[in-house]
Amino acid sequence: VQLQASGGGLVQAGGYLRLSCAASGGTFSNNFIAWFRQAPGKEREYVAATSWTGTTYYADSMKGRFTISRDKSKNTVYLQINSLKAEDTAVYYCAADGQLLTLLRDRAAYWGQGTLVTVSS
Repeated sequence: VQLQASGGGLVQAGGYLRLSCAASGGTFSNNFIAWFRQAPGKEREYVAATSWTGTTYYADSMKGRFTISRDKSKNTVYLQINSLKAEDTAVYYCAADGQLLTLLRDRAAYWGQGTLVTVSS
């Protein structure tokens, strides 16, 4: 399965973005899909995850402004980020794995290439 992340860009603080993660060469069925981010000079951190059946999980620090969702018909997972802040500036990656704990431990089998989100203050 290949993952393609898109939707990043330059946005003003207070704005919003919706990132997309599309699967090709396979489907997301029976997988958990997550978003991670890596800010400049920092380690990659978990943001949110979803099962393909729609159960969602969020890192405690990400609850409120981040919403993960999926569209089965498009084989795509989304991450909506509202009220963007300068500290949200990062490369956002999507990842997929059949095991949730493996995914959350940053050991996913499949990774997208990342999409850059830059928030100007």
